Amino acid sequence: MPDSLVPVFQLYGETRRWPTPDLLHCESIPERSRRHDWRIRPHRHADLCHLLHLADGRVALELEGGGRSLEAPQLIVVPAMSIHGFHFSPDTQGHIITLSRPLVEKLQGRLAGQAGVLARANSHALSATRHHERIATLVTQIDDEYRHPALGRTHLLEALVEALTIEVARLSESASRRPPTRARPRQRDKAREHLQAYQALIEAQFSQQPSIECFAEQLGLTSAHLNLLCRRLAGRSALQLLHERLLLEAKRQLTYTNMTVGEVAEGLGFSEPAYFTRFFKRLTGLPPKDFRRRQGDGASPDIS
Repeated sequence: MPDSLVPVFQLYGETRRWPTPDLLHCESIPERSRRHDWRIRPHRHADLCHLLHLADGRVALELEGGGRSLEAPQLIVVPAMSIHGFHFSPDTQGHIITLSRPLVEKLQGRLAGQAGVLARANSHALSATRHHERIATLVTQIDDEYRHPALGRTHLLEALVEALTIEVARLSESASRRPPTRARPRQRDKAREHLQAYQALIEAQFSQQPSIECFAEQLGLTSAHLNLLCRRLAGRSALQLLHERLLLEAKRQLTYTNMTVGEVAEGLGFSEPAYFTRFFKRLTGLPPKDFRRRQGDGASPDIS
């Protein structure tokens, strides 16, 4: 199926931006799949990576053009931009941990080559490995911490995900000694490479708010070409992708720091707090102070 015909979602079935100030999202497989008769049709994410832990049941997996039937326990890695679909058996249990691009970038910075496992579409049978119990324990701990916020939550979640990434890297290294069973690789796609390079530039420079023309020049593209490939592959314009990263950082700082609205605005490259407030309200429906108040009251983000 051509990339332009594959739906692009934030979370499956949703077209809204990332719904939480957290850099990851965790939910059980039944939570979302049951609503879709256990079938998640082929789609992709422009800037999200899935780690799917299948504890019980079966799944018919479609991953980057390859299809196979898998029995639990399994660990499935779905990198950003990978076309994927699942058809679960109704008795399936397990979790899907979704990592935002900023968190993947952090892991790459901390773990160097080991985080490369998050960029390779793959599935790993766990039953005959020494990693099975440790991976299951880490996934359970991530789910519990995600659902029950407590002191140090962000740091603990990132530490647990870092440990999980190391376990998956070790698992992948062990699997490489056996005959490969991974999905058929896609040919290198220049447009995808440009999008990934643009996303990396956003991550490095978003707080300076360069113009789209400036980003395009760094990539050796015209701004029109950059916008075209962003809309085709990510379903959003180049400016929307930049604004989504700014908004995510604004939400995080309003939720997890004591910085004033003016300090948040200045740190994110806004010339004045009023401009930041208009930007934030236009994208969330709430002024920054009201958003912070709701987070402080313990209101849960809507992810349905």
